[in-house]
Amino acid sequence: MRVAPPKPHTPTFLESPETTARFLRDISTTREIAVDTEGASFHRFVDRIYLLQLSTRDRTAIIDPLAVPQLDGLGALMERRDVEVVFHDADYDLRLLRQDYGWDVVRIFDTRVAAQLLGIRAFGLAALLERYFGVKLEKKYQRADWSLRPLTPGMLEYAAQDTMYLLDLRDRMRDELARAGRLAWAEEEFEISQGVRWEPEDPAASFLRIKGTRDLNRRELAVFRELVRWRDGIAAELDRATFRVVGNEPLLEVAHRQPRDRKGLAAIKGMPKGMIDQQTADIVAAIERGLEVPEADLPRFAKGRRWDRDPDFDARVSALKTARDEMAAKLDMDPGVLCAKDRLEAVARRSPETAEQLAEVSELRNWQREALGAAFLSALKPHRADSPYRDS
Repeated sequence: MRVAPPKPHTPTFLESPETTARFLRDISTTREIAVDTEGASFHRFVDRIYLLQLSTRDRTAIIDPLAVPQLDGLGALMERRDVEVVFHDADYDLRLLRQDYGWDVVRIFDTRVAAQLLGIRAFGLAALLERYFGVKLEKKYQRADWSLRPLTPGMLEYAAQDTMYLLDLRDRMRDELARAGRLAWAEEEFEISQGVRWEPEDPAASFLRIKGTRDLNRRELAVFRELVRWRDGIAAELDRATFRVVGNEPLLEVAHRQPRDRKGLAAIKGMPKGMIDQQTADIVAAIERGLEVPEADLPRFAKGRRWDRDPDFDARVSALKTARDEMAAKLDMDPGVLCAKDRLEAVARRSPETAEQLAEVSELRNWQREALGAAFLSALKPHRADSPYRDS
């Protein structure tokens, strides 16, 4: 049921250390705060926080972290266990906050997760604000470059709306979760999400995670690796998102065809004319470096986890999926939210016969065992079989 929207605040744009420190002192006694961040991964090579939006019950501020790089007061507030920090779709924000500032937010409420657990299919912030309050958000700045300065009044107004209504939305959704008996489900998800972070990755192997690389042979992979290194070097120098230099698809095609001149490059769909005009020699040099890699040093994909052949595995997955889908219909939830495919497969591999054995399936949340445990054990009964598996 819609209710009248909360009274909007007049946002304050903070772009000096003094005014920011004063604002943070003023809100230091709050026990709940809504937070959002704006990055620029669509535009920049390395993403970082270019804008921070904050709302209490009666105040909203937008902080420019380019002008105010030291935000220890905000970090101290958000890391307090007696302060609930409300996000919409917290995952990316938490990763950026940890990357840029090292903050560990220890108590969160995520309105996106809450919406999914309530069975709401349209769980974007704009859809939720319209659903609950009749508020319509402007969408024209969704792909804005937040790294640019100065920011327009329209951009600032758009950014402020991302947090201005979040605390009231949290109130409504928390009440609904409690009435549905799902508040503990949400709290478990919130606690797990607090630990999200970007793990260090091996830059030498990152190209293997690009979609389409498994269609290349090992020699083509070597060429593609050199092309990615060339492209990423240009992107880093320009501080530009890699796809704005050259997309992955054209580079995959270059790795496959291996052209040696401007004409050959121009024949590949998606290769930017400017790059061809200015970089043909460097692109060809990258191709040749890939062709010169010794056979023994050609890149290969790491062997994944291999399970011993189990003829009943697919049947068990199918039985679990049926049980999951039936329960999702009863709970009016998206089946994938209730239990994703990889978790169904984890249960099928272990083929538990008891609740105690089901509890050993670490991939399942506690709330999923509560909601689905009996149904899963019943679904597996006709498929009892040892399910040997091993790592290799």
